Amino acid sequence: MSDPAANVHIVTGQLSFDELGTPLRDTTFVVFDLETTGGSAEEDAVTEIGAVKVRAGEVLGEFATLVDPERGIPVQVAQLTGITQLMVTGAPRLQTVLPAFLEFAAGAVLVAHNSGFDISFLKAACERYGYRWPKPPVVCTVKLARRVLSRDEAPSCRLSALADLFRTSTRPTHRALADARATVEVLHALLERVGNVGVHSLEELLAYLPEVTPEQRRKRSLAAHLPSKPGVYLFRGPKEEVLYVGTASDLRRRVRQYFTASEGRRRLREMVALAVRVDAVECAHPLEAEVRELRLLRAHRPAYNRRSKNPHHAWWLVLTDEPFPRLSMVRNPRDGALGPFRTRQAAESVASALLDAVPLRSCTIKIPASNQRASPCALAELGRCQAPCAGRQSVEEYSPAVTAVRDLVVGRSADPLRTLIDQLGNLASAERFEEAATRRDRLAGLVRSLDRAQRLAALAALPQLVAARPDREGGWEFSVVRYGRLASAGVARRGTRPMPVVDALVASAETVIPAAGPLRGAPPEETGVVLRWLDQPGTRLVYADEPWSSPAGAAAAWVPWAEQAAGARPLHDRWA
Repeated sequence: MSDPAANVHIVTGQLSFDELGTPLRDTTFVVFDLETTGGSAEEDAVTEIGAVKVRAGEVLGEFATLVDPERGIPVQVAQLTGITQLMVTGAPRLQTVLPAFLEFAAGAVLVAHNSGFDISFLKAACERYGYRWPKPPVVCTVKLARRVLSRDEAPSCRLSALADLFRTSTRPTHRALADARATVEVLHALLERVGNVGVHSLEELLAYLPEVTPEQRRKRSLAAHLPSKPGVYLFRGPKEEVLYVGTASDLRRRVRQYFTASEGRRRLREMVALAVRVDAVECAHPLEAEVRELRLLRAHRPAYNRRSKNPHHAWWLVLTDEPFPRLSMVRNPRDGALGPFRTRQAAESVASALLDAVPLRSCTIKIPASNQRASPCALAELGRCQAPCAGRQSVEEYSPAVTAVRDLVVGRSADPLRTLIDQLGNLASAERFEEAATRRDRLAGLVRSLDRAQRLAALAALPQLVAARPDREGGWEFSVVRYGRLASAGVARRGTRPMPVVDALVASAETVIPAAGPLRGAPPEETGVVLRWLDQPGTRLVYADEPWSSPAGAAAAWVPWAEQAAGARPLHDRWA
């Protein structure tokens, strides 16, 4: 039998106190399992979630529920798991279960057997329903078993095989809670093994799981000078080029992870091999860190940051400047533009919804104000265009449609939305249900886009706003926002008078000169990040130079309808 510790790389040398990390006995683990209709996180659905929360070998709580997959369960899956269509009928849907599970697992290390499968479904669900993936530490018991056990001892690392090896009291049955309970026992057995090779903290466990390159270990000294404070870090290459930019609530701990192997992505391992220095910018609080990260990404466009590849990637919908305006997709917005949209497809979908509501032309030909001589297209023959190109409609007759779009975008009137609702009713009455569903989804997307755009524009219109959030220690975090940009940030620690701090921040804040466009020239991502921070529960408005308000006809009143139409999908601001 081969020695299971033969290939273990142990870091030698005395560790400093802050490097000891979180002892495994003090670490809270949430061991979970999902049952699904198939193997694709994009195409299949969850049918059951089971989870066990443990710390120091003690069970702190359990979470178990069937989930309505909103689709059929294949016969072979039902035979394997025992979960039938009848069992999930009436069960809560995933969009209802997901926030409860995220709350149950908050602050804990997630553990799963073959965690890549289960985590992929959770990430896809967060993306689908508008929740931000919290990026918790993840331990895979399959990977841990392969690192700890020899091939002779464990030819197979299936959960049932490990349960047999460790003689667990709970047998895996392809039901979520039972499998999670069995995985807890397997985890504890494996943790006993890693303790024998010097792994006693969470950080050491995360470093032990992947294969760590010697290059990564040698470069851990690059993090030695970093403070244990929130901020932004920059990896620099041999020519002083910025390779990668990131944010952290604890700069030293986060950067050290790149060198202790909790970072297993090949692309970032390659980056670490090139890095010769790590610079850091300390920040007052997480909002400042997020904003500084965005600005540094725009300035440097680091090769190893995926989101920096195209910093000007937003799409906008505008009305063209001609006698018979039409909708056009552009990169650079001007006053009256609707957006931003992350993809061209999203902009096209909203444009289609607008064309369903108002009789704008969809052709791209140039039409003069008079003496039109073009031949009508097929849309005119179908009654979907009044053919201004052929002189059948004057500028004055065409202008109400243009006014309706402009009023809808700025929130003066929501009449086009009411028109679309009426159309949905007519389609349903005619039993054209598939077309009605398509129109409904487009309308929900239009409402979301209008609401986001109007809220961003309202914030960007304010010359100055000062807001505060309580920190976790009895103090306050302050942000000075000017025309949608973060102009200054600071904190008043517990016992410090807050208003003198606010006055100092305002006096030293960045001068912002507004530009044209709905966001006054502010980067959409930055304004979106600031708006999310302001929207968080507990944020207080200290003062604003002008009232922060929404227009009377804003799309916010339609958001509840859109949430219901989207299957109760949370409509968080998804820009950044």
